[in-house]
Amino acid sequence: MRKSSENQDTSHTVGKIINLKDQEDEKEERMRRLKISNISRYFNDLRALSQHRTSSSLTDDLCNQVLVEGKANSRMAILNRPSALNALNTNMGAKLNKLFKAWENDPNIGFVSMKGSGRAFCAGGDIVSLYHFMNQGKLEECKDFFRTLYSFIYLLGTHLKPHVAILNGVTMGGGAGVSIPGTFRVACGKTVFATPETLIGFHPDAGASFYLSHLPGHLGEFLALTGAKLNGAEMMACGLATHYSVSEKLPLIEEELGKLVTDDPSVIEACLEKYSDLVYPDKNSVIHRIDIVDKCFGLDTVEEIIDSLESEASLINDPWCGSTLRLLKEASPLSLKVSLRSIREGRFQTFDECLVREYRMSLQGVSRLISGDFYEGVRARMVDRDIAPKWSPPSLEQVSEDMVDHYFSPLSESELDLELPTKLREAFN
Repeated sequence: MRKSSENQDTSHTVGKIINLKDQEDEKEERMRRLKISNISRYFNDLRALSQHRTSSSLTDDLCNQVLVEGKANSRMAILNRPSALNALNTNMGAKLNKLFKAWENDPNIGFVSMKGSGRAFCAGGDIVSLYHFMNQGKLEECKDFFRTLYSFIYLLGTHLKPHVAILNGVTMGGGAGVSIPGTFRVACGKTVFATPETLIGFHPDAGASFYLSHLPGHLGEFLALTGAKLNGAEMMACGLATHYSVSEKLPLIEEELGKLVTDDPSVIEACLEKYSDLVYPDKNSVIHRIDIVDKCFGLDTVEEIIDSLESEASLINDPWCGSTLRLLKEASPLSLKVSLRSIREGRFQTFDECLVREYRMSLQGVSRLISGDFYEGVRARMVDRDIAPKWSPPSLEQVSEDMVDHYFSPLSESELDLELPTKLREAFN
């Protein structure tokens, strides 16, 4: 009888162990699916809707991708590709260049502003179009895209008239590039900021190596390497935004700005402050973990950063460490090393120097001479959407110093650097 009871106890214990293991396996599978779902959703927002257009409707569409609203003493540029979350293409960059140059020279215009149509300010550059250009061997079109967009970003950053960007919705990559160099950035409850380029085998560009490197502590390295998102309150806390207003007030801000007759930044600032709200990052924000960020992301190499995060994860019970490690391990190993060096160099370069260097790096990325990670990353995240990029090299250990150095090397003699009008327009530190 006693032996039978022991057998029953043993059987019961084994059953509980098996049940617990099944529960753990089920939990792990749910987490895996959630992670894939989150990453997929992260990039689905950047994907343009494919639609068939006749040549005449395509021409109309190109004309309407940037709209203009005339105000009493100002002009507003409206990024108008809502189905693509206002992702920037070469046509939009060229039109913005033309408009902002004309507005700067118009004595009747005191200041300028920008917003997006629909639920985004701007989701970044139209990387799916770049993918197709690369696939077709149209590298000149890729170069033209970067040259046009970076030239506008420099124009915006050195514009002689105040600039207001209303960041209502997704503001990622190039979207941050066409707003953060300006005078004022108004974030709201719907604002979502990120520089997710390492997750598609690229590097934070469009001036990101300048403005990220000037954030408090080593927050710039954290954002550049992980592609982690910030909300409007967090943007305000770290200085990426200059003002914060609840979304419902944005129409009032636009209306008040439209009535202003001024070129005085202090008058514009007073108008924005009239509708500003006091806001604080929530307790789960990275802003409240700045000590850990500085401790880990201030280290010299990506390997040391990951080792330090793993050590922190074993010491403290904070899910943030685990989620940060997962983002790093999803990213391209080569992109991580290139991006870390880019941010570190950005701390000691002027705005124009950062853009010229990023142009070189971007051309290396689309050339696929060192690695096809950018092409592969866009394929996996946004074209085939299998969320399974095959990075080359596949691990940090296999990324050589020579590979990283190549991204920062001067272009060939036959390839011109990005030419910016630094003798005419003052660069800033």
